[in-house]
Amino acid sequence: MPKRKLSNETVPGDISKSELPLNPATKKIRTSKAKGKPPPPRYGERPESLWKVGAHVSAAGGIENAIINAAAIGANSFALFVKSQRKWTSPALTEATISSFKAGLIEHGYEPRHILPHGSYLINLGNPDAEKRQKSYDCFLDDLKRCEALGIVLYNFHPGSSVGQATTKESISLIAASINEAHRATKSVVTVLENMAGAGNIIGGDFKHLADIIGEVEDKTRVGVCLDTCHMFSAGYDLRTKEGWDKIVADFDAQVGLSYLRGMHLNDSKTEFNSKRDRHENIGMGRIGILGFHHILNDTRFQDIPLILETPSFEKPEVWAKEIAALNGLSGASADGLEVVVGGVEEVVKKAGGGVVKPKPKKAPKKAATKGKKKAKGKDLEQEDEDEEEEEEE
Repeated sequence: MPKRKLSNETVPGDISKSELPLNPATKKIRTSKAKGKPPPPRYGERPESLWKVGAHVSAAGGIENAIINAAAIGANSFALFVKSQRKWTSPALTEATISSFKAGLIEHGYEPRHILPHGSYLINLGNPDAEKRQKSYDCFLDDLKRCEALGIVLYNFHPGSSVGQATTKESISLIAASINEAHRATKSVVTVLENMAGAGNIIGGDFKHLADIIGEVEDKTRVGVCLDTCHMFSAGYDLRTKEGWDKIVADFDAQVGLSYLRGMHLNDSKTEFNSKRDRHENIGMGRIGILGFHHILNDTRFQDIPLILETPSFEKPEVWAKEIAALNGLSGASADGLEVVVGGVEEVVKKAGGGVVKPKPKKAPKKAATKGKKKAKGKDLEQEDEDEEEEEEE
């Protein structure tokens, strides 16, 4: 398929790679000097690094708060929801909110290309039901228009599902058609497809799915890919070894093209390799292990793009601050002796209330008559990830 050319040209609000600092330093978080207003808490230092590590932060209380929350944990990139991820419609952004957000980006020194908003979980552009797909498209388009209003240049979303009512090829064409229509209705935002864990009818578990969607997108400059490490691992892409990581990158470049890579989600996995299940774990504490992330943070091809944590934070900012610091520390570090890095993350996670397996309560024995029902329930549990992606069936 045609590959988008790599370029050193900048987009509005960006800086060129030649201007990026070569030596690590620490950025200071600017705080409000307004009387009576305390400065925001700080959980981590924000180093200047070519690898832009951050997290999906809360925008509660106002979308501009996402910037403060990102800076407070030492993030050099961040993700957010531009509206409620569980509702089809939300109140319009006010001019005051838009101005505050743009001012916050300048104040805290965030480049638009290092912000990777996540789309609504309700959206399924691959649904063959025209009415349901239109509802998803309207939500999708609204997200893109919000991004443009805020000066955000990227928008990450899950491709969708055939819901078992269409072939993969048919669903892929529907997704591409919606992207094309949305591009015509907007001006600049790059629509970023996310790879998926490969469950059931969900599109995106195979790099070829992403390549085929991009192949049908008319404006190749406005489409890209976000690679999620947990999704890759669960879909059968093994990044635990250096050889495995190099093969993944080579396969992605051959099928899709590295020029389309616009971001990553850095998540360890609770489930085993090729499980087809999407269960995020804290960095180094899952089945991928710390070495998988060491490969990424020492691969120069993954510099200058948002590298976003979506790991459990237990609503404790210090968890992400520790993980961000740990990931930044992997750059240039030896692959030996990384247990101390994992130990530091485990300590913070346990203090936050995670990392401990709670014993399951004993259940009353099931009656023989419920055996078939129990089996069906187990099947439902295996499909729960897919069901989360198919809320358009409501």
